[in-house]
Amino acid sequence: MNSIFSYLRIPLFASSGLAALGSSLLYFKQNDIIYPANLPAGARTNVPTPEQFHIEDAESIKFPTPDGETLHAYLLRPPTPALKKDITLVMFHGNAGNIGHRLPIGKVLSESLGCHVFMVEYRGYGLSTGTPDESGLSTDGQTALDYVRNHEELRKTNIVLYGQSLGGAVAVKLLEANEQAGDIAGVILENTFLSMRKLIPTVMPPAKYLAALCHQQWNSEETLAKVKDKDIPILFLSGLQDEIVPPSMMKALYDQCPTQKVWKEFPAGDHNSTVAEPGYFDAIWEFLVRDVLRGARKKSLVRDNVNVDRDELWA
Repeated sequence: MNSIFSYLRIPLFASSGLAALGSSLLYFKQNDIIYPANLPAGARTNVPTPEQFHIEDAESIKFPTPDGETLHAYLLRPPTPALKKDITLVMFHGNAGNIGHRLPIGKVLSESLGCHVFMVEYRGYGLSTGTPDESGLSTDGQTALDYVRNHEELRKTNIVLYGQSLGGAVAVKLLEANEQAGDIAGVILENTFLSMRKLIPTVMPPAKYLAALCHQQWNSEETLAKVKDKDIPILFLSGLQDEIVPPSMMKALYDQCPTQKVWKEFPAGDHNSTVAEPGYFDAIWEFLVRDVLRGARKKSLVRDNVNVDRDELWA
């Protein structure tokens, strides 16, 4: 398992580099700092493939955005559905690397948990065109969600948004913008920050007085508070040794979350390695079965006005 996850040890926020760049660059070069799509070296051209990880049923997909960019994604299919009903995890990665680096995660989610996994890389990352910024990544997230909604194979599955670090901020935005559609069955957030402005003093202390100038805001704290559907479950996965996003931010996001919520912490997990901690995938499995699938079944029965015994409903 350790050898598989060695691909994940990439600088997801490149904190030491931030400090070296200096405070004056925060405003003028903040997009380059926040979205280091070229890290690690070759990340824009060398995207690992499912075949390299012996993932048998996978598809490489390219699809357009409304503003003229082309996004690249991998769709991983479960060899045999391990869950009672189909689930599609729409996976949003952190701010460095590409989706190929996350294929070990997708492999476990698809082959061990039995989920469809739709892994998209943002504009300016990997094989996707364009230049990343908050507006563009928000469009990319919406485009990916709409692609899944309209996909012949995936559109009837239970859609769960799964975001790591920056990807969590993308997922929170999508939840708030799409909750009324009623087709988001759950959300998984790993090591996600409250907002970019609140994160800056942690990763770049000399720039703390310039944080207000950051136009890439990613204000998950404010966005999550706007969610009105209290029945959408959210799983919070927090590495307590996270050296980039203070665990206190994840806990504050959890405490302020207005929906059903589940907290799972990993005492030895840092920003990059939480996914490799014992119990990580067990927590996701339990969340999908207990909170997502049962919640979806309950909504379906209520929508169809079916009267069932409470014990039967939660069987």
